[in-house]
Amino acid sequence: MMEQVLERSFVIPGINRPVGLDAIAGLVPVLGDVVTAAMGAWIVWEARNLGMPKWKLARMAGNVLFDSAVGAVPVAGDLFDFLFRSNTRNLKIVRKHLDKHHPETRVIDQ
Repeated sequence: MMEQVLERSFVIPGINRPVGLDAIAGLVPVLGDVVTAAMGAWIVWEARNLGMPKWKLARMAGNVLFDSAVGAVPVAGDLFDFLFRSNTRNLKIVRKHLDKHHPETRVIDQ
């Protein structure tokens, strides 16, 4: 659910591109980037609570850190937030891990 809020909350009319809080809050200097980085870090924290390996957690943390660092650049960072979806990448890592190691928890998306 957090990934959906951060990356795919609504669709921009005309270009049919899903956008979320990450791209919108990134328009607010400093505070927006800090808030969305904290929300992205929460996904990594929950992955840790699921018992994921440290190397996958490091990869996920790197995604959040990279998104936050480049997203902090004034104008180019806002465009970058619109294109780079670190939280979607992190959710994919979590789902792939769960599907492989806990197939009984598999959820069919619709």
